[in-house]
Amino acid sequence: MGPSAVTEFNPGNLAQLAILGATLSYAFAGVWGRTALSNQPPLVNAFGMLAGSTALMVPVVFVVDGPPSFDLSPSIWGALLGMAALSTALAYVLYFAILARAGAANLLLVTLLIPPFAIGLGVMFLGERMEPEAWIGFAIIALGFAVTDGRLFSRFFRRKPQQAE
Repeated sequence: MGPSAVTEFNPGNLAQLAILGATLSYAFAGVWGRTALSNQPPLVNAFGMLAGSTALMVPVVFVVDGPPSFDLSPSIWGALLGMAALSTALAYVLYFAILARAGAANLLLVTLLIPPFAIGLGVMFLGERMEPEAWIGFAIIALGFAVTDGRLFSRFFRRKPQQAE
């Protein structure tokens, strides 16, 4: 993705611009959540967020897909319950708990772990091959963590204590 995504209109650029918009929204949501919601319990924040998004999406689902079918197999119901309870509700309770304790910047760093884990799981369980670009990306992510943490450069910029004469 380059400057042409914002300087020249091409319908193919809309997906790229949507990704940029989602990234900015995610960053702003973390900062806004920290400033506006930090005095609320994480469970209340997670419930409000999930209730609000459900209220927004139910009409869209009815318009796009029609009324849902409830004649699903028990394994599908189990998968839906697992996705709803663990991958969504519990994840957002943890999100708001970490946001309140560690702050927005630290919370949003977790997104940098997604590519290494996704690629690593693909290699381990799907037999995929690690490309050299992945190793370069991992190194850039590790360097980003090291710079953000501050310990890497603190050794170089640590002031020596003044000796009394």
